[in-house]
Amino acid sequence: MSNTIEGKEPNTELAVESHPESSNAVEVSSYRPKQTFGQLLRNDLGFLPVLLTLIAIIIFFTVVSNGVFLHPENFSNLINQIPTIGTLGLGIILVLLLGEVDLSSAAVSVLCAVVMGILSERMGMPGWVAMLAALLTGALVGAINGFFIAVLRIPSFIVTLASSIAYSGLLLKLLNGQSTLIIRDPLIVSLAGTSKSFLPDIYGVGLPTLVVLLYIGSLFLNYTRRKKAGLRTPSIVQLTLISIAVIALVGGAVALFQSYLGVPYSTAILFGLIILVWLMLTKTSFGRHIYATGGNNEAARRAGINVIFIRIAVFTLASTLAAAGGILAASHALSVQSQVDSSLQLDVIAAAVIGGVSLFGGRGSAWAIVLGMMIIGSLENGLSLQSQTADVKQIIEGIVLLLAVTADAVVRRLQARSRSGR
Repeated sequence: MSNTIEGKEPNTELAVESHPESSNAVEVSSYRPKQTFGQLLRNDLGFLPVLLTLIAIIIFFTVVSNGVFLHPENFSNLINQIPTIGTLGLGIILVLLLGEVDLSSAAVSVLCAVVMGILSERMGMPGWVAMLAALLTGALVGAINGFFIAVLRIPSFIVTLASSIAYSGLLLKLLNGQSTLIIRDPLIVSLAGTSKSFLPDIYGVGLPTLVVLLYIGSLFLNYTRRKKAGLRTPSIVQLTLISIAVIALVGGAVALFQSYLGVPYSTAILFGLIILVWLMLTKTSFGRHIYATGGNNEAARRAGINVIFIRIAVFTLASTLAAAGGILAASHALSVQSQVDSSLQLDVIAAAVIGGVSLFGGRGSAWAIVLGMMIIGSLENGLSLQSQTADVKQIIEGIVLLLAVTADAVVRRLQARSRSGR
């Protein structure tokens, strides 16, 4: 792993740059050598290969379904089904940035939804109190996971696997033999469970437009800053192509939404969370410390970063986001279940990795979850339209995940060779 803390190598002109949405690569301020294939793949193409993959999937299923895949009603149903994956996936991204793994997010999500359901339906508490209790439950179990991982130094794989098993049993205990608990609270149901759970047109069009403008503005602002600092930057042509692609995809999605019922509340909540996590990662010292810790834990510790606090905080945030995903899922289903969906954990990890977050830590963006969840959701929805069974869906998702991880590992090796050859 390259060092993520800014500084200079002794007796050399190379400067190490810490950049929160790319690999922590060695940058050259006064001399730019010819780029290798590995550098071109990771530094210049960015998320374009994933975006092209998503476009290919959309085109394929649109053709084979005779246009049903992009019918406004089907598209709205698709988008309503993936906010849970996206919200849990955001938490997984934070954990992966540390180079860790969380296998408990699906179980935590259902557990927190069950807590909300019991408080709301059995104890008669207001919906906002039940939702707050669910979020606090998520934060508590995440902090417990973080304590075992950061303080006691038990591998995250073991801790979160054990937590997943324990929380799955706990939610069965809480439901006391009841397989399904119906949710009736109007506030909870209004998030994603009724025909009125959609934004008014002015917000449905205005908010996505604002988000796109902010994202594109940040791309060009970052380009300007890096160029002034003498750091490697993508070309204006590449930034323009990315901007056009984002505008086309978001504009097309909003047009489909508006031709049916509008933009769902759950989608607005998800993108609000993505923006908050993105700002935290890119605009705060806490976010930079997450990247530094994931890139090189020992270097971060020697630089004065409290890596124990960072790890506990990240696992706490991840489980809190899982709780938010559980609330949205319960609202959409109008109930909470006693069983954890066996494929949910795979889906959220796959969405993060397919979107471009490295399993090795220190590289990735909150926006990666958008492409990742769209690919996972599109595959599931498209295969369902073709009447494919669950086994076929899981086989294809597994293959796509393996390809994404393989591509990430290959790019890392190419980058390592390019640096060692300088």
